Amino acid sequence: MIKVIYFDTDCISSFLWVDEERILLDLFTGKIIVPKQVYRELSNPSIPHIGAKLDRLWEDNNISVEDILFGTYEYRVYYELTENPPKGNLQIGKGEAATISLATANNGFVASNNLKDINQYICQYNLELLTTGDILIKAYNANIINDSEGDFIWGRMLEKRRWLPTQSFTEYLSLNRKN
Repeated sequence: MIKVIYFDTDCISSFLWVDEERILLDLFTGKIIVPKQVYRELSNPSIPHIGAKLDRLWEDNNISVEDILFGTYEYRVYYELTENPPKGNLQIGKGEAATISLATANNGFVASNNLKDINQYICQYNLELLTTGDILIKAYNANIINDSEGDFIWGRMLEKRRWLPTQSFTEYLSLNRKN
């Protein structure tokens, strides 16, 4: 059972860019948390429609926005990841770091597509990870979308320059059935 999910910028924006936030709400109502750092990134004036969607989701209590308070465990983890990583570890962005630090402190899931940057921290903190592809498979398995709808959504995400590991949802679904 999924507790709460902390979304980083790339994962939640994959759904916002293609007007498919309903999938997130159908699957995870009451469990979606956006770190304040991610909220700020998505409130960029150059993408006002994305910020407006996020504001509506928050105003309608469909998502929570959570901040990291100075002096807390979350802050120490966040600071380490963004400013002072251990030797040999990557310094990561504020959105990814906030997502990881809050998930670590609150035993939540991390929703991210940025595996190259965060995978070492997912392993280090023993966190559970959801990617955009994983979420679409959950939607498929819950009969929220079918395979052709999944392909259509996937294609629109690719058009919006979202990084996805395959060229179609059907291909991703097929690869994940074998694993």
